[in-house]
Amino acid sequence: MAIYIGIHLFFLAWIIINRMFLPALPKQPSLSATPLVSVLVPMRNEERNVEVLVKSLKNSSYGRTEFIILNDQSIDGTQQELERTIEGDSRFTILQGKELPDGWVGKVHACHQLQQAASGDVLLFVDADVRFRPRAIEQSLALMQQKKANLLTGFPAFDVSPFLSKLLVPMLHFVILFHLPIALANYTKFKAATAANGMWMMFERTSYREIGGHAAVHESLVEDVHIAREMKAQNFKVILANITMSTKCRMYDTNSEVWEGFLKNSYAGIGRSPILAAGLILFYSVFYILPPFIAVYGLFSGFYVWIIPYTLTVAQRWYIDMVTNQRWYLSFLIPLQAAAMLAVLVQSMRKSFKKQPYSWKGRHYS
Repeated sequence: MAIYIGIHLFFLAWIIINRMFLPALPKQPSLSATPLVSVLVPMRNEERNVEVLVKSLKNSSYGRTEFIILNDQSIDGTQQELERTIEGDSRFTILQGKELPDGWVGKVHACHQLQQAASGDVLLFVDADVRFRPRAIEQSLALMQQKKANLLTGFPAFDVSPFLSKLLVPMLHFVILFHLPIALANYTKFKAATAANGMWMMFERTSYREIGGHAAVHESLVEDVHIAREMKAQNFKVILANITMSTKCRMYDTNSEVWEGFLKNSYAGIGRSPILAAGLILFYSVFYILPPFIAVYGLFSGFYVWIIPYTLTVAQRWYIDMVTNQRWYLSFLIPLQAAAMLAVLVQSMRKSFKKQPYSWKGRHYS
């Protein structure tokens, strides 16, 4: 038990140290230049998100912006909502998405079309379900300039409404701060240590075009990570930042959306490696699912020291929730969060082995 507790203490110390290499957006941004920023938003069946997103865009404090939104063949009221909420604002352009070519992933093709219409020296790709504070764009630009980065990206704070969302979505921050050596990610060109999030990706235009843009990763279901790796491969600097104080996202509204969304990315996100999947299943079972059972046994048997491992897993989760602007009480759900993450990984792997397609927003991907 002493070794088991020691390992959990090491995990907590590692998370705290690792977080030191994750820069936050500056509260008071200072810009060395004010380039035109093209904010590019792909939308497919996003009727429910249009009004809040457009409000965020309109309230942006950074003056040199153009907003280009692509309606990717939506079958709901996305177009009508866009026209209603934009109300003739000249900063906005609405594009109509073209037919999806063979071999392309839908969102990647939408981003490719958006960048073709952009005029900015900086390209900011934003998902439709992201909301942000007025200074978020200039804060991101200021940090990008300060770090001399060619790509700045980050994970927003998450609004988690469905129960399955409470379990799976906060694990995105946990995986980054626990598994990713952020010093290597932010200060080296080591491709394996790369994380990125397509919800918020700010590119310097020239370097983006030099790597081939989104066309270079047109078949990828995890295009954000792969395009960041392409940037590193061509010697461009990628910065992963803590953007949670200025950006927020409500990824899903129903449990079924949560399941489908994570299903398509879970196994692909680890390179479809069964060995890595098996390792993760064993690791999380031993260190994050087992502790509450040990704690219950210790509580009723009088071996109170056995409660410590679960307490330390909660402490790890609580620290990450604190620094990423997440609800603190979700930290007590870490065993269920780990179990849900493994469940979706196993199902995603099973679908891959059986060559069954993944579904998302009416499209199917192998």
